[in-house]
Amino acid sequence: MTTPPATEALPDPYTPGQVPRVLAGRAVELGRIRDRLGRVASFGELAGPLLVFHAPRGLGKTSLLRTAEREAAAIGFASAWLACSRERPFLPELVRSVERALDRVDLRVESRRRWRDRLTSLSVELGVLGVSVGGEVDATGDRSPDAGAAPIGALEDLLHEAARAVRDRGGAGLVVFIDELHAASADDLATLLNAVQNLDGDRDDNPLTVVTAGLPVTPEAIIRAATFGERSAFVPLDVLSDDDARQLLVLPSDALGVTWEADALEAVVRRVGGHPYLLQLAGSCTWQALRPRAGAVVDEAAVDAGLPAAEVQLTAMHAARWGSATELERTFISAMASVGPGNVTRARIAAAMGVDSRSISVPRERLIEKGIIEPVGHGLVRFTMPGFDAWVRARGQD
Repeated sequence: MTTPPATEALPDPYTPGQVPRVLAGRAVELGRIRDRLGRVASFGELAGPLLVFHAPRGLGKTSLLRTAEREAAAIGFASAWLACSRERPFLPELVRSVERALDRVDLRVESRRRWRDRLTSLSVELGVLGVSVGGEVDATGDRSPDAGAAPIGALEDLLHEAARAVRDRGGAGLVVFIDELHAASADDLATLLNAVQNLDGDRDDNPLTVVTAGLPVTPEAIIRAATFGERSAFVPLDVLSDDDARQLLVLPSDALGVTWEADALEAVVRRVGGHPYLLQLAGSCTWQALRPRAGAVVDEAAVDAGLPAAEVQLTAMHAARWGSATELERTFISAMASVGPGNVTRARIAAAMGVDSRSISVPRERLIEKGIIEPVGHGLVRFTMPGFDAWVRARGQD
């Protein structure tokens, strides 16, 4: 990184809402992905069932996958990336993502033409709703005799042949990164799970791995889609430790010659905890308030000057979450906030709502799906965004 002259204000090194310059506190999780990549690169085999990172929004799932994507490309992988959406099926998107991955590794012209034909035919086979509606086009353009191939078989062919094409030209293999997996339809999830399981039957001939991320409901969605999905590797992400939170703030500024006072670091960590997005936001707002030059020191006064801007952004996020909730869900949220911060039992929420605990299942599940609350143990839930409970209580007092 080039440092501007000492007389100029330095650019903001913090990236709220984007992949961070320094991925702090995720060495163990990144190591899990590196192990998968190492198996594929070393043995040319399919590395396990799905690897699934799950956590509320803002804890760094996408950043983790993007960091791994860069590392994978550096060691010879073709990387396919896509994010699921409830508005569209992800399997056709996966087909296009694999094509882009093959383009990036620059397969020779003959292969590229053949693969475009093949991938186009698979897009049709998978169809808008994940249903086979067409046949396969081979390298000569002739129809395959298996014109009604099922989506599972079509996806198996896609992943196998793409991975082999990369490996046969000297690359490591194929890695598929799928973000927002919780938003995938049950049919799409079932197709993906079955295809990967079938490929595992001949793992030595399938140099690939699939790494995914989603909200806390993702494991449950996977198991509902296919019971054998329980064999996926589920890895939860939690907030950062205090030491890792400090590293998130210190390392980007150190690269520009700006240091943090210990009291300033403690003030930020005390206010926002170990939530990666909020730490990036607090760091950015503090930086904008200070506008430091090389050699500057971030002190507690700079934090006090910057955090009000972070609070404005956080308030907008709280309001958006409240706005996305139905009337019944808002009643649930208000009751949950009224019984205090931290983990809250189902029974206490029901009591605050004046209803039987069995009657709150629907709003509870919907709020979990929206990422507003998360389960943290048997009968326990908590808000996923720090400070949301206080915002809800303050709103009720207005």
